Parts: sequence; C-alpha cells; structure tokens
Amino acid sequence: MRILVDIPQVDLQLLDRVSKRREISRAELIRQAIRTSLTPYRQKMDHAAFGAWTAMKEDGLAYQQRVRGEW
Repeated sequence: MRILVDIPQVDLQLLDRVSKRREISRAELIRQAIRTSLTPYRQKMDHAAFGAWTAMKEDGLAYQQRVRGEW
C-alpha cells in the first residue's frame, strides 16, 4: 500500500546515506524501520487474546451454537 508522509529534509538526507551504506533502497529502509518500530506492539497484540476464554465456564463451540441459535 502506498501512503504519503512528510519527512523533514534532514531525515531524508540521513535515510539516503544509510540506504546507500546498506545497499538497499530508501523505501526498503523505511519499511524496515517501521517494521522494527512496530514489533513490540505486534507481539503485545498477539498475546493479548491468548487464553482469553479460559475464564469462561462454557465451551467455545457450545457458546457459538447457543448464540447463533438465537438468530
């Protein structure tokens, strides 16, 4: 997906220097930076729902069937 982002000139110059040093495109460097920055949040989101149903007294499938039966 393409997006439009305003980046200060000084940061663009640094992006260009780093991308040349690493021999990757500026776009790839930006993708990597975003991916790295979001990694801690992605892990928190992945684990946020883990075990969420353990406190429920009803089996998940039984709950689903009961709720759908109300339709």
